[in-house]
Amino acid sequence: MVVRKPAHGLLDTLNVPYEDEGDYVVVKHAAQLTSTLLSKVLEAPNVKLFNATAAEDLIVKPDPNVPGGKYIAGVVTNWTPVSLNHGLQSCMDPNVVESKVVVSSCGHDGPFGAASVKRLAAMGMVPEIPGMGALDMNTAENRIVENTREIVPGMVLAGMELAEIDGSPRMGPTFGAMLVSGQKAAHVALAVLRKRQAQEAAATGNSSAGQKTMTA
Repeated sequence: MVVRKPAHGLLDTLNVPYEDEGDYVVVKHAAQLTSTLLSKVLEAPNVKLFNATAAEDLIVKPDPNVPGGKYIAGVVTNWTPVSLNHGLQSCMDPNVVESKVVVSSCGHDGPFGAASVKRLAAMGMVPEIPGMGALDMNTAENRIVENTREIVPGMVLAGMELAEIDGSPRMGPTFGAMLVSGQKAAHVALAVLRKRQAQEAAATGNSSAGQKTMTA
């Protein structure tokens, strides 16, 4: 598993060994990185893992801060075997997970790939998606990190799913941008949460002021 610098800093944090090759490092077993990362995340007290679960749709609500606008308010989930076989079996009603911000990193197009951006395009919340460009490793990773952002209100995109909507190149077998994009997405998500909390606080304050005026 090839990781271009400076993304190797996360490997140092996780104590994942690698071979230093100058501009990049090589992790001997990709499974060691993914399993270590997963175990560290699951140690956090506020993390829940839903295994064999697919987010097959999005929850969309009117945005009170933008006239006529909409925002992503969560995801619709189902068992993965059900999502894969909707046309072959009886319907099984999904569950919903509401959220103030959703981080989507579904990857490039595939069976479950780019699920969020394709759904957003189908609902007219983003322009038609062009799909990822041809492989260009030297520019692809920078584009992924630079373009990690809130794509529509309430949804932050990270990783190769960005390439589908931005038309940026695919990157091949190098994974530095995956790590750094995920780290940047966390900061973007926190900023989105703080912004929404400030808007809610302002709305509550305005409502209270209006009530006082009416009482007076």
